[in-house]
Amino acid sequence: MYLSDITLLLLCGSISGFLAGLLGIGGGMILVPFMILVFNHLGFQQELIVHMAIATGMATILFTTSSAIWAHHKHSSIDWKLVAALSPGMVVGGLVGGSKIFEAINTSWLSLFFAIFIVYSAVQMILNKKPTAGRNLPGPIGLFLFGLCVGMLASLVGAGGAFITVPFMLWCNVKPHTAMASSSGLGFPIAAAATIGYMYGSWGLPNLPAGSLGYVYAPAVACIVIVSIFTAPIGAKMARKLDVVQLKRIFGVMLFCLAAFMFNESRKAFGF
Repeated sequence: MYLSDITLLLLCGSISGFLAGLLGIGGGMILVPFMILVFNHLGFQQELIVHMAIATGMATILFTTSSAIWAHHKHSSIDWKLVAALSPGMVVGGLVGGSKIFEAINTSWLSLFFAIFIVYSAVQMILNKKPTAGRNLPGPIGLFLFGLCVGMLASLVGAGGAFITVPFMLWCNVKPHTAMASSSGLGFPIAAAATIGYMYGSWGLPNLPAGSLGYVYAPAVACIVIVSIFTAPIGAKMARKLDVVQLKRIFGVMLFCLAAFMFNESRKAFGF
């Protein structure tokens, strides 16, 4: 990689790690547009770039969430029983989505789906509308099915699932701070399962660049992780001090800009 590419990835890694700790998100989703720029600059095959950007972004969540999890765990913020109950479904969903569905979707539709999900996430961030607590958590089967759906969706967009799991937990009477912290704990099993699925489903594909583990581009993961593991604990610490609502709105506006970029990528892939 060129020095400019490494610098961009290091900067993005520091931001994604901070946001992982601050907002309970995996951070992989915001990396995708920037990795598309890097992969284009490196001359990767066009039909592989979006898939590789999403898979590589998801792989980084393994490390950013690990750091954020430890920071939240030290303050006893994570409901580990809830994480354990939701994780099996998420693992199955991540494996199936990452290995089967992800590989089957072509670049144009994947770009469009990703852009739509970013818009949804941006609206959630800006409105910061918390669902009214209206029920208790469902039983084991209900939690498994919910986790299954979240795992499959997250594997398609390279996200840790917090944009879905946090509103769900709040609706089920989980305390806001516990829901935010627990979403970090849930990001790890989703990321692990989806990353394994990506690599398994794409292993041996032609035209993959050197340094790739299937769709996961290892050099980019290394650049991002080397800084994100240090900034994630900072974000977790600041979450207890800053006006997170205002930060969410600023982040939401940034997501709209990233969505515009991805809609443009989708337009080019469709040939419009």
